[in-house]
Amino acid sequence: MKVLGIETSCDESAAAVIEDGHRLLSNAVASSMDLHAKYGGVIPEIAARSHIEAILPVIQQALDDAQCTWDDIDAIAVTYGAGLGGSLLVGVLTARTLAIAHDKPLYAINHVAAHIYANFLTSTSLPGLVMRQSQPSFPMLAIIVSGGHSQLVLFRDHFDYTLLGQTQDDAIGEAFDKVAKIIGLPYPGGPNVEKIAQLGDAYAFKLPKAKMAEKYDFSFSGLKTAVLRLAQAQIGEDYTFPSTKLPERLSEAQKANIAASFSRTAVETMVDKVLLAIEEFSPTSVVIAGGVAASGELRKQLTSKLPLPIEFPDFKLCTDNGAMIATLGYFKASLGQPAANPYTLDIEPNLSM
Repeated sequence: MKVLGIETSCDESAAAVIEDGHRLLSNAVASSMDLHAKYGGVIPEIAARSHIEAILPVIQQALDDAQCTWDDIDAIAVTYGAGLGGSLLVGVLTARTLAIAHDKPLYAINHVAAHIYANFLTSTSLPGLVMRQSQPSFPMLAIIVSGGHSQLVLFRDHFDYTLLGQTQDDAIGEAFDKVAKIIGLPYPGGPNVEKIAQLGDAYAFKLPKAKMAEKYDFSFSGLKTAVLRLAQAQIGEDYTFPSTKLPERLSEAQKANIAASFSRTAVETMVDKVLLAIEEFSPTSVVIAGGVAASGELRKQLTSKLPLPIEFPDFKLCTDNGAMIATLGYFKASLGQPAANPYTLDIEPNLSM
């Protein structure tokens, strides 16, 4: 079975073809990140307009790279939430039209859940990708970490899961982006914090970890504020000093030490909860998913601290892509989940797990 996946939840127009739920045949992505960089974040209207221009060429590229025609495609899968409304609308309307025109079943995909399914891809002939050796087994503990989501989910099987906990304020990716602004790093913040953190001392500063009423929930807003106060103290100023003026006063060494200490503490906050969940639920596999899954610090801590082995998806499959959408679409189709109505499928920007 070959499935075409379409992803337009944020600023990447992406499409991919996967085969039998594990083999990646193509993975085409057109990003509008450069257009958003000067604003310090994604501008929804710009993202939507970029999708309109890019989506059909990206889909055609995915088909061409997979050496497929529409006759070879068995189903279409598309992100219908969560994400930016205008961006989602472009992808969903495109997928609906193609499903009707080519008489293909259409599967509506939860973007957050789809990130987990990047871990089910194990083979490809595409260059530059390092694939997992095997698919994860159930019960499976999933760590979802991105700019908009920080969640811990226990899967007993496909489509049978329990949300154990989630952030009650900022997601971990948002915290990385905000810390980047505090110390004057450009957009995208997360990768730049990680890059400069490699030059710093991860134990230079002791930063707080939030204590939550629900043991598997997260909070990163307090940590973000602690970084702000730390930066102000490092230059001898109090809480009234404007955050926008901090970068010009901080030395490069101070920035690196702040980034390293923050990165270690934020990741430890996640890993501590993961270890608690492993002790309570005894999963046979653990996976990470989402853009922050590319974090070297997160991968290092998980590898060194987990009591069971863990495999990671390729870095290119951690950020938004059509392959994860197509993979979840394959499992929906093969396991008898209902297809969407291509005449009525609507977007759900605030969709959750």
